[in-house]
Formats: sequence, C-alpha cells, structure tokens
Amino acid sequence: MPRFDPVRVRGGRVGRLVRNRRRALAVGLAVTATALVAAGPRGSEGARGHPRAQPPAHTAVSGEQPVRTRRAVGAVTAPVRIADAATVRLLRPGDRVDVIAAEETVSGGDARVVARGARVTKVPEPLEGASDAGALVVLSVPRATAARLAGASATARLAVTLW
Repeated sequence: MPRFDPVRVRGGRVGRLVRNRRRALAVGLAVTATALVAAGPRGSEGARGHPRAQPPAHTAVSGEQPVRTRRAVGAVTAPVRIADAATVRLLRPGDRVDVIAAEETVSGGDARVVARGARVTKVPEPLEGASDAGALVVLSVPRATAARLAGASATARLAVTLW
C-alpha cells in the first residue's frame, strides 16, 4: 500500500467560532438574555423588592379591590389581627408586608419578625366600635409561617411594616 500524506480539513465549525469570537460571544449573550427574560416575573407582579404602582381607587361593581388568585406554592390564607387599626387601613390587596410581634414584659419589650414578605389578600371592613381591638387582615403565607403567626398572636401584639 502506498504512503499518503495526512488529510487536513480547513474551516471546520470550531475554527469558524475561534475566528469569529465576537460573533459567538454576542450570540451567547443574546441567548442568555432571552432565557432570563423568559424566566423572569410575569404580568403585573414586577421584580421582587421593587416598588409597584398602587391599584386604582375605583373598582368593580362590588366595591372591593380585585385580588390576584395566584398564590405561592404551599401558601395558606391566614387571618391576622393587627393591633393598630389605622395601619391596616393603609394596606391594599397585593401589598407585601412584614409582620412583627411585640411582647410586653416587666423589663421592657421584645420585638421579633414573625413573617417576611407576606402578601395581603384581603382587608375586611372593620366592625363598628371595634377599633380598640385592632383590625383584621388576611395574608397569604407558607404553612409554617401561618403557625408562627397564630402562636405569636396569642402572646403578643402584632404590627406590620409595608414593603
């Protein structure tokens, strides 16, 4: 058998990518950006931690604020009595709040955050003459957080901070 020189192929795909590194980088960045946009927040939820516009004051026929029906996976609805009724009047469905439990002791008070980023699902109308007892707010929270809220409400006064 006669001896042949090795066969060399020029211009393969790898060679083209190496020669056109800028184009390959641009294509990679475009694919990454598309994937990030596709995986990002949907609808009017907005990015986490960013302020969003408040819903309009006018509502549907019933007079209540519309409530989004989507809840986080594993979330339950927890009614919580907040000590300051005036603070609850500032809340709207869809708002995010932190719930703080303030316990009064002889040596002072101790406050701790019981729930972080709880979504307000409903703010019921206050009862006549019940402003001394605080006001009710319905939150969507994970099941474990709902248990902590129930326990804290039995021993402490609850307050909210709006995100």
